[in-house]
Amino acid sequence: MRPPMKPLKPLDEALDELLGHAALLAGTDTVTTFDADGRVLAQDCASVLQVPPNDNSAMDGYAVRCADVAAVGLALPVSQRIAAGSAGEPLQPGTAARIFTGAPVPAGADAILMQEDCEALADSVRINAVPRPGQWIRRAGEDITRGAVVLRAGTRLTPAELGLAASIGLAQLQVARRPRVALFSTGDELVMPGAVPPEQMRPGAIYNSNRFFLRAMLLRLGCEVSDFGIVPDRRDATIDALKSASAAHDLILTSGGVSVGEEDHIKPAVESLGTLDLWQIAMKPGKPFAYGRVGVAHFMGLPGNPVSSFLTFALLVRPFVLRLQGVQDVAPQSMAARADFAWSKADKRREFLRVRHNATGGLDLFDNQSSGVLTSAAWGDGVVDNPAGQTIAPGDTVRFIAFSELLS
Repeated sequence: MRPPMKPLKPLDEALDELLGHAALLAGTDTVTTFDADGRVLAQDCASVLQVPPNDNSAMDGYAVRCADVAAVGLALPVSQRIAAGSAGEPLQPGTAARIFTGAPVPAGADAILMQEDCEALADSVRINAVPRPGQWIRRAGEDITRGAVVLRAGTRLTPAELGLAASIGLAQLQVARRPRVALFSTGDELVMPGAVPPEQMRPGAIYNSNRFFLRAMLLRLGCEVSDFGIVPDRRDATIDALKSASAAHDLILTSGGVSVGEEDHIKPAVESLGTLDLWQIAMKPGKPFAYGRVGVAHFMGLPGNPVSSFLTFALLVRPFVLRLQGVQDVAPQSMAARADFAWSKADKRREFLRVRHNATGGLDLFDNQSSGVLTSAAWGDGVVDNPAGQTIAPGDTVRFIAFSELLS
């Protein structure tokens, strides 16, 4: 007699349990700031200087003393010209300095008049607006003060952060080591694109789509991926693949073979080499999920259906991989959105419905929400995170998670 089914595990509970196993990987890399996009900082970055280093002009125009310009129409002699990268002389009373954006404000000047408010004459400038003290001056240290920590350890670097690091003079950054991930699929029905043309596919065979999007998602997370290909549906072959993968990888990731069918060999194979928990997660699509250890390597088994595998990776594997690199805030951000569709089929599981924004700012629903229809993920720009037992009527406010939050 088959043992009674365990109750479904809530997704948030599963994620918390999973993250409890995600210890920061040992070791760091030192990379150039040019090459650090997408990497995770391993140490704080503090500034040894202030940015900007001096008071500087926010506009092309003229540096003046406000006391010298009490009314419009006054002409002041231009005593000097200050370009970005040069240093001017102190501004003499009763004169103006021609100045350009980014150039240091000369001592004595307390405002910048943009050139549109001035009229250039032969050796002087006519002032057509009365300046306010501090006008169009960017103060020293306005962006970054000396000693300030501008980037924290655990920050996943984007182009903006790279520019910020460069602005305080950092040519190299210490970052977390890349997770080493072994990827393979199980299933005798799987065929690689290019190996067999469509017209020669045997009955029951399908192309292995999971291998492509899982590898791409891992690479986007900064992983080094070893592709072990398709493992035959045999226990000995599965054990051999797991032994080989566990030798030099932090994580083994598989798709398929984690349900209860007779040809699903992942469970006994992993258990023969380490430990394994099979979870039934209260999410749709994506219920079956496995976590365990093979030697020192983490093991995760995803369902075989493409959309189930895609979303289970996004909601469980992605946060785990980021946490291995030291990222603390790993939850995808959601936003309120308007549903322009009806969903009358409330489910006992938390559902992730593939949707796309329309021209009026609402969300349209893909017609076929089956776990095997990968078209829905390619068509959509995100998912509605719909609570268990919840129906949706047109005009309802729903929680939307963009694919950009799940795939980057």
